[in-house]
Amino acid sequence: MDFGENIFKISTQFPKEETYNLTSQIRRAVDSIALNISEGSIGQSNPEYKRFIGMATRSLAEVVTCLHKASRRKYISDEEFNEHYNFAYNLMNMMVAFKNKIS
Repeated sequence: MDFGENIFKISTQFPKEETYNLTSQIRRAVDSIALNISEGSIGQSNPEYKRFIGMATRSLAEVVTCLHKASRRKYISDEEFNEHYNFAYNLMNMMVAFKNKIS
């Protein structure tokens, strides 16, 4: 949840012409992470929950791609990119490990 709010915050500094492109895309992708984890956690079988964790992981990969694009376009600093990329990397590892633990 915190990662989502942090990504939302940095996306507010993207240029206005990105409102319906990169800004919208990164916000939808980061929200999908928490939403898929939440949706999969309620009353689902283990294979179904694994599927939702997989979708959340793919959304996280999408956020990372958007961060790369924002960095290349100079919408965020190298420091901001590194901070959020490292957090995403660790989150990805935790999500994959969690998915592998679900029997």
